[in-house]
Amino acid sequence: MTQTFNVMAVVQGGRLQYEALLFMASLQAAEPDRRFRVFLAEPQPAPRWRDDPRITDEDLRARLVELGAEIVPFENVVFGQDYAHGNKIMALTALPKGEPFVFFDTDTLFLGPLSAVPFPFERPSASMRREDSWPSIELYGPGYTEIWGSLYERFKLDFQSSLDLSQPDEYWERYLYFNAGWFYGACPHAFADLFCHYAAEIAREPGPVLEGQALYPWLDQIALPLVIHALGGGRPGPDLAGLDGDVTCHWRTLPLLYARESDSVVEVLESVAQAQKNKKFLREYPAFKAIIYGNRGQKARAMFDRDNLPRRERALRRELKKAGLWMR
Repeated sequence: MTQTFNVMAVVQGGRLQYEALLFMASLQAAEPDRRFRVFLAEPQPAPRWRDDPRITDEDLRARLVELGAEIVPFENVVFGQDYAHGNKIMALTALPKGEPFVFFDTDTLFLGPLSAVPFPFERPSASMRREDSWPSIELYGPGYTEIWGSLYERFKLDFQSSLDLSQPDEYWERYLYFNAGWFYGACPHAFADLFCHYAAEIAREPGPVLEGQALYPWLDQIALPLVIHALGGGRPGPDLAGLDGDVTCHWRTLPLLYARESDSVVEVLESVAQAQKNKKFLREYPAFKAIIYGNRGQKARAMFDRDNLPRRERALRRELKKAGLWMR
């Protein structure tokens, strides 16, 4: 049975409007006859924004619509320019209430049909393509159990049932932690209510256990496991392996894409980027011009063996920066 759901990403002026073009162009190439709606949520000028966050190029806006995007406005009344990651929280309120949704960061490429993924929307989940980026464990400070346990206790959630007991105590993968590059749920408004509440409360008063822990830019990823657990979700099952697999790729930055992703990902990127209707816009962004249309992407690719990559992303970033190939 074909599932009915909505897809959403956040779009705004600057780099994200060009990422959104790659997002939409790859989605159109992967699934030209899609039956789901695609919303690009656009933050509006507000007191928390020093600059106008909207798309700056009206011709590019028209191209996004031509590719099937519905561009919808939303107001970010809680988070603003100082924490732009908060847009993904507030943007959920721009989606139709009560309809299942899948959120993606704009730095996502589609490699295959999204409609083939059997989302269990009543059991929300999110991307497991992550590292142990939060919390930072100090020698004489609280450990993972104390830190995560304090958050579950604060919001009256069952901590024990969130644990992966196949992992050892005080090992980061024992604890529910996601990358917020994609997540899904049954109702965007119910999801947003909890997401905003948890994130805003943690930012307002971290509490003594979180003293010394960096909340930014990790706040969305700190709150996300709590939301998913509260809504009856958890770690994604094998049916969702196509996400961060052969259906989608969360590429993060173009230098990282060329350095570590498969040949098929690079082929999709370069195929949609070479289409003249897309190329005329993408070349306007300096990093995209140098990496995709110049030789910097291929130089970055030649530096690494995809079958023997450094274990940590930071090592890739360090080598790319040393070679002068790091651009965003």
